[in-house]
Amino acid sequence: MSKVPLVTFNNGLKIPIFGLGTWKSQPGQVTQAVKDAIDIGYRHIDCAYIYGNEKEVGKALDTKFQQGVIKREDIFVTSKLWNTFHKPDKLWNTFHKPELVEGTLRETLKNLRLEYLDLYLIHWPQAYKEQGELFPKDEQGNTQFSDVDYIDTWKVLENFVAKGLIKSVGLSNFNKRQIERILKNATVKPANLQIECHPYLNQKRLINYCKTVGITITAYSPLGSPDRPWAKPGEPLLMEDNKLKDLAVKYKKKLKDLAVKYKKTPAQVLLRIQENFNIFDFELKPEDIDYIDTFDCNERLCPMTASLGHPHHPFENDKF
Repeated sequence: MSKVPLVTFNNGLKIPIFGLGTWKSQPGQVTQAVKDAIDIGYRHIDCAYIYGNEKEVGKALDTKFQQGVIKREDIFVTSKLWNTFHKPDKLWNTFHKPELVEGTLRETLKNLRLEYLDLYLIHWPQAYKEQGELFPKDEQGNTQFSDVDYIDTWKVLENFVAKGLIKSVGLSNFNKRQIERILKNATVKPANLQIECHPYLNQKRLINYCKTVGITITAYSPLGSPDRPWAKPGEPLLMEDNKLKDLAVKYKKKLKDLAVKYKKTPAQVLLRIQENFNIFDFELKPEDIDYIDTFDCNERLCPMTASLGHPHHPFENDKF
């Protein structure tokens, strides 16, 4: 049995508090990584169509089902609808197949070898030109946008909850104003919001708002995503921050073995987890959390600059 605590959604369903992300997982390595994670005790796997590795994740899941290590109800699987598949009324291709949203969801389910997802998120609120490249560009190299309103996309996703294709539906990279629009138009309430969150961008205002409306939060890039593909030389590295080093000095330990009283590494302190899954045997004191909160400088490391100029870009004009 996994020892990971659970968080309850507003629909009564539960999500493991800690999961394995598959973004940037290298082809040929994802299957083994997911199998190892399940053997260790992970019960939450976070996927997305755009990551391009759902088939490998599905192979790992199927192996563990066949081995009897887990049953379907033991594992929580999240995936995300990509920007080029928002449009509700487009045909999937030249043949008479379901519209883009459902076609993509069913492709994800086929890739993952699952009959349903535990959580399906709109990956970004801004839509891109349909039925082409996943990052469609014009002749000048600019991203080609679509005028689809994410409200229309949300209404389609609500139908999939009724059909049993997804258990819970949620959002990713939406700001407060956009969440409010969803809530005003939703018949199925968002269960979860996935956002970039780390000491440089603690997202307290958005997190506190979501608490008031009953939406749980999943943090991505909690260590500052030092291997993000678009990182430029000289950009800040959270794990090399002098304040973090000061915290190490405070506990009279080197950065790699931070915090004598916790006996945890810097990564473990920032996440409040242990990277090798020994993660629930300590808790930071309030004053230490307050100190880490002083790192916040509204530094967004995943700004999605390719979508700047899109009317639904979540960060361009509204950073809350």
